[in-house]
Amino acid sequence: MDSGGRRVLLVLTGVLSLAFYAVVAVALAVVVSAVLADPPSLWLVVVGVVGSALVFGYVSYRAGATRLLAALDARYVPPETAPRLHERLDEIAARMGVQRPSVYVAALDAPNALAVGARGGGVVVLDYRLARILRPEELDAILAHELAHLEGYDGLVQTLASSVLQSVAGVAFLALLPVGVLVAGVSRTATYLSARQPAPFRVHLRRTHYRVGQLVVLALLAFTLALRAHSRRRELAADDRAVAVTGDPLALARGLWRIQRASDPYRGLWSSLFVHGDEDALSKLLATHPPMDDRIERLREMAEAGERVPVQIR
Repeated sequence: MDSGGRRVLLVLTGVLSLAFYAVVAVALAVVVSAVLADPPSLWLVVVGVVGSALVFGYVSYRAGATRLLAALDARYVPPETAPRLHERLDEIAARMGVQRPSVYVAALDAPNALAVGARGGGVVVLDYRLARILRPEELDAILAHELAHLEGYDGLVQTLASSVLQSVAGVAFLALLPVGVLVAGVSRTATYLSARQPAPFRVHLRRTHYRVGQLVVLALLAFTLALRAHSRRRELAADDRAVAVTGDPLALARGLWRIQRASDPYRGLWSSLFVHGDEDALSKLLATHPPMDDRIERLREMAEAGERVPVQIR
């Protein structure tokens, strides 16, 4: 086929493509309009979306510990295997007035600890390297920090808030999808009319999905930032609680410093569960943890101010 015939074919394909996208966009718009033509009470919609999100979030939270332990291939540590660790954990839990959590050990992507559950009986997962890189008083401070998360139901609050945010984002995505489909169709048609071969259809669909998702993220950016800011505040609150329990801010500061030195920045599936080092401004706004250096400096200032009297845990 000569260049003229190819151009005519591409133009014809572009016109048909535009018609297809227009039909799909109109169909989606009709569905949305039908829903909005006789809309239920706004409060009913809000209660339905938020209520269902809270229910699913709670169910996910209750099952989260089991899924996490399986994903991390964590192994339960019975008291007879590590009696000293359990003794220290018992004393810290008694000071904080929480039930002692179950202890698991795993090969995490960074030497760290994480807590899942609530004060009524959660789970603490320790990286197997912590006992080697931390002194006893430093490990006590890290344990107290994790128990503070259980004490404050931080995991539950974050899970429920994330579930609500995801539900709202899903509704917003469906509302914006007709516009996204129409814009994508115009863009693909323009490519045909310029006598250029567009990307494969499946790639085009992924791009459309991604672009609409970006609009949703921008629309809900304030809520996302607020949720991440709350997470960072709870990290600092857990630091404060650990200091109040152990009476030694420098123990926690040294523990965090040793973890930082032993870790490489991790950006994988479990990144929100680990503390990180230096990050750029945008990453800090979206991070679930404050910068490690800021936390360490804050603890050092507390020690210099003499706000806590060191207390030795046996």
